[in-house]
Amino acid sequence: MELFNDWMGISGGGQALGRYAHYLGGITWIGLLYFFNFIQGAAFGEMSDAARGEALRKITWRTLWWFRWAAMLTWVSGIWILLHQELIHDMDYWRSVPGMGIAFGAILGTTMAANVWMVIWPAQKIAIGSSVSVSEGGEADPEAPAAAKRAGRASRVNTLFSIPLIFFMMWPSHFGLNFDSPEGGTRAVLWIVFAVIWLVMELSALGKIGGYDNKINAVVLEKHQDTIKWGFLITLVLYLLFEILA
Repeated sequence: MELFNDWMGISGGGQALGRYAHYLGGITWIGLLYFFNFIQGAAFGEMSDAARGEALRKITWRTLWWFRWAAMLTWVSGIWILLHQELIHDMDYWRSVPGMGIAFGAILGTTMAANVWMVIWPAQKIAIGSSVSVSEGGEADPEAPAAAKRAGRASRVNTLFSIPLIFFMMWPSHFGLNFDSPEGGTRAVLWIVFAVIWLVMELSALGKIGGYDNKINAVVLEKHQDTIKWGFLITLVLYLLFEILA
């Protein structure tokens, strides 16, 4: 069968199935991420406490199941694709512009998946559990507001990262091949700029730089409109660095 010819090769069935799962999971994951950030957040701001609590229990709880497992499918299938790539063993590929683009995307995607499972989901369990308790006549969990803040910041930084992530996952196959492989010093500059942006934004969203309400979060993560603008700006800066230096 054609599917099993060259199964582990760059054009083999293993990679084809992995890519299909990766696209399907990624569409679902990022779509739900945008639903949470662009639609649910604004709608909740217009709801009464009772209506918001009902929506948390009936809609958000169900959506989170699809959200976290779509993130898992996307990440696992991404690793599957890399393992089935013959180029994974070619260090010259990872030094090239396409290879660096894929590496940038893989780091951002792994960070986003970790945020889903290690920050957003645990925090949302506390926030939604508190809402359920109140609706049943119980006491609110005093940790719920802080948990909601943690989940919100992690979700918003994932939205920020998703914009360069999608670009750098798409870019290598379509445009990155037009670039010559950068020299070692150029690669170092590109990696340093990327690493600074990635680490500063992730640590800021996790409250490790001046708390959850620091200046960076207030400017970049407080409003989803600003997050979108900064996401495109970061993408543009990284792309222009490739144009200028590579």
